[in-house]
Amino acid sequence: MEGAPAKGVLSHLSLLEVKARSRKTQLQQHSRVMELKAKVEALKTQREQLKAQIQTHQDLQKLRLAMDKQCADEEEENMEEESENSKLLRLMARHTQLKDLLHAHHLIGGYDIIKTRKGKGACVSIATAYEDVFLDTFNLEIDLKPTVKISRHNIPPFIPLNNLAEQNNMQTDLRVFLDTLSKHLNAFAGRKQQLKLVKEKHKSVEVMESNVLCSLLVLLFTVPREKTAVLCTLDYTDHTRCLPTRVHLESEDKQLPDSPQWKKNCTLLMETPVHKALITMKKMGSIA
Repeated sequence: MEGAPAKGVLSHLSLLEVKARSRKTQLQQHSRVMELKAKVEALKTQREQLKAQIQTHQDLQKLRLAMDKQCADEEEENMEEESENSKLLRLMARHTQLKDLLHAHHLIGGYDIIKTRKGKGACVSIATAYEDVFLDTFNLEIDLKPTVKISRHNIPPFIPLNNLAEQNNMQTDLRVFLDTLSKHLNAFAGRKQQLKLVKEKHKSVEVMESNVLCSLLVLLFTVPREKTAVLCTLDYTDHTRCLPTRVHLESEDKQLPDSPQWKKNCTLLMETPVHKALITMKKMGSIA
C-alpha cells in the first residue's frame, strides 16, 4: 500500500519533466523561427540594395561609354549647358573610371610595369619611400618567354636578388617575388634614410660605424652629467624591417647599461626609428 503513493509521485514528477522539456523545445523552436524570419528580412533588404547598386552601375557604365565617345572640345561645350544632375553623374562616372584604374594597379601589386619586345619582356619599376618621402626607384627588366628570368637590373649588389627569385618561385608567382623584393628595398631605403637623419639632426651623436646595407650601426653617445661615453650597437638582422633586432650598450661605467633608465633606452631604440628615439633620449636627459 505504501508503494502506490510513491509510484504516483514519481509518475507525476516524470510528467512534469516531460512538460518542461516540451515547453523548452517549443521556446527554442519559436526563437529559431523568429531568428530565421529576421534573417529572411535582412536578406530581402540586402537584395534590394544590390538591385539598386546594379542599376546605378549599369547607368554609370552607359554614361562612361558615352563619355569615351565624346571628344574633349565637345565635353567642354556640353558641360556649360548641362544640369547639376548631369554634372554629378559625369563626376561619378569619372570616379568609377579612376577606381577601376586603381584596382588594376592593385592587382599588379602597385608596381609600374611596361611591356617590352612585343610582350616577350617587361620592365618593372619599384619605388621606395620612407615617412612619406619618396626615395630611390629601382628597375628590373624581366624576360617572360620562354622562361621568366631577370635580364637586367639596377638592384644594389648586397640585396640577394637571385636567392629571393629562387625562394619565392618567380616562375610561378611573379607578384610574390616583387612583394618580397620591395620589402627588402624599402627597408634598406628606410634604414639609409634614418642614418642620414641621424647625421643631419643629431650632431652630438657620433656615427662610429655603418655598412652599405645599413644593417649595422654603431653610435657614440655622451651622458651629460657624468660625461660618460656610451657605445651603442644597433643590429638589423631582419633585412625586411627598419627597426633593429638587437641593441647592445658598452660603457666604462659597467653599471650604466643595466640601469633602469638605459634599459628603457634600449627598448625605445628597438621599437622606434633611431632618429626619433634619439630625440626622446635627449629630452629625458640620457644623452647630450
